[in-house]
Amino acid sequence: MEVKLLEATDDPEEVICSAARNDYMAEFVGEKSFEEIMESIEGEGIEEKKETLIGQLLNHGHFGPFEHAQATFAVKGISRSCMAQITRHRHVSFDVQSMRYVAFDDVDPENVAEGEMVVTPPSANDPDWIGRNQKGGAVDDETVEKREEIFRESVKQSVEDYQDLLDLGMPPEDARFVLPIGTEVNMVMSMNARMLMHVADMRAAADSQWEIRDMTERVLDLAKEWCPITFEYYEENMKNRKNRLAP
Repeated sequence: MEVKLLEATDDPEEVICSAARNDYMAEFVGEKSFEEIMESIEGEGIEEKKETLIGQLLNHGHFGPFEHAQATFAVKGISRSCMAQITRHRHVSFDVQSMRYVAFDDVDPENVAEGEMVVTPPSANDPDWIGRNQKGGAVDDETVEKREEIFRESVKQSVEDYQDLLDLGMPPEDARFVLPIGTEVNMVMSMNARMLMHVADMRAAADSQWEIRDMTERVLDLAKEWCPITFEYYEENMKNRKNRLAP
């Protein structure tokens, strides 16, 4: 998996603070400098003032201003299973690699058995892995070797069958039905800062499935570089809670 920040609002926390101050100012924020907009906020310098205001907004549940800062992420190599989970968030915009127009006719099934094209879950080769709703706990090496053998043979066979169907003239949009839900896909998604925090509430939680949790944590790492005050506050004070952030 790889996650990259493609594009994002410049000075997102200036935008957030300006929007928030608009609610309580008689003057038009469009005619004021940012320093003038933040003049009444407690703090020695502009960064400290931003920290004060953003902390107050998040602490009091005033999440509307965070909808003005938007970011677009490219995600490489997640499973169709993970994609199905993240696309349930209706206030996020998505473009997903199409299996109608992108065929896998040149992929070597032997390489698929070794990990290409299909995401391999940790429980396929880690005897100590414990997943949600798993029957039983850790297993012995013999059992996990059998798991891995079955998994790799299954995904290999699926790709072989898919390619045979293409050779028999079936269109990719129909032949894809035999491919596993773990088939890798690339995706672009856009969301505002409020929605990103809501997604993190749902998908970075301890009870989330391992893959979408990994993806969300990678997105959060990028968000902390893009919008640092907001997401550092979220990390320290809000993460692993249900914060009623949903729009």
